[in-house]
Amino acid sequence: MKPVFVLLVSTALSFTGAQHYYQGLMDYLENRLSAIEDRMQLWHEQSHRYHTEMLDFKKLTAEAMNGLRNEHSVMFKDLEGAAVRVDRMEREMDYVEAQTSPRACASKADKVVEQGAWGLESRGEEEQEEDWEELHSKVSVKILKRVGSPKGMWTRDPRSSKVYVFNETSGDSIYQFNSVRDFSRSPGVASSRQIKLPSEWSGPGSAVYDGYLYYIQQEADMDMQVVKYDLLSGSVTDVAMFPVESHATVYSLNPETVADLAADDEGLWLLYANSDSEPNINLAKMDPATLDIEQIWDTRCPRENAEAAFVVCGTVYVVYNTRLASRSRVQCLFDVNDMVISQEAPLIYFPRRYGAHASLKYNPEERQLYGWDDGYQIIYRLTMKRKLL
Repeated sequence: MKPVFVLLVSTALSFTGAQHYYQGLMDYLENRLSAIEDRMQLWHEQSHRYHTEMLDFKKLTAEAMNGLRNEHSVMFKDLEGAAVRVDRMEREMDYVEAQTSPRACASKADKVVEQGAWGLESRGEEEQEEDWEELHSKVSVKILKRVGSPKGMWTRDPRSSKVYVFNETSGDSIYQFNSVRDFSRSPGVASSRQIKLPSEWSGPGSAVYDGYLYYIQQEADMDMQVVKYDLLSGSVTDVAMFPVESHATVYSLNPETVADLAADDEGLWLLYANSDSEPNINLAKMDPATLDIEQIWDTRCPRENAEAAFVVCGTVYVVYNTRLASRSRVQCLFDVNDMVISQEAPLIYFPRRYGAHASLKYNPEERQLYGWDDGYQIIYRLTMKRKLL
């Protein structure tokens, strides 16, 4: 009987050990599951809190965006009002500065006293008064038409009624019209006389004066040349060389303008820069008959942000703008006779039309500017004062 008793006792002990083992395993699993449940509960609580905070943040963001929209609307209205006030102020400044308007040359018989401001008379039936828009006391504008490329130039011979159109910024052909009226009524350049030149002109800086065309010719790695071309006979009568770097341009906003020729009551002028590193615009007085250089000046007018210039009675008026086309304005002037100083600049503001002027050509007989603005041909009529000599 003893062996059987020992076996039973051993079996009982083994069963008891296994029971304790499984009980411990169950307790461990229960504890682990409880820990997982606690963590899931914590995660659920945190997720709910984060969700609530996100909803609150979204609500605050929506309220802030609505506030910003309202503030933006108010600011936009304020800016519109400010723009109106600035424009009104510019007009008032123009009116106040009317006493320093661009001055025209006095005749030899009338040099002694200044006789107040004069207005320009209409110059032919193509210039009807109702077509002119008064900008302020010094400038009126007339948009004639749009033909050609964004950049180019057009001008009128002061000694005749003929009009000349230079499309684009270089070429070997120009277009001649008998009058401004013919040009305005022409569909494009269809009714013009095309003039083929013996060489290419460079940049919208040419001038027409007393039946002659003066234009700039510049080829790569060559000095700049001023060419005098007889429009009647169709031949080159003279050429003048200028030691100007091939990449130098006179106006930073119009790099296609190698140099700018201008004609006024006192003759022929050349605006240029010797090199691209030169900060200011140079002025040369030329003999229109021989192209000889009579005198050279540093105008002290910067090339930076300049888009064009014109010469009236020996006074250079430089027109400036911005890289993003805005309202062109006269901001610097230089008088070769030292009778007008830059501080007396008339603050002429041109209207913001389309882009920026590619060229401005003054006609001394009409006292008008022929402008090319983004393919539009514009005439500016100036109200001037006589210049004391």
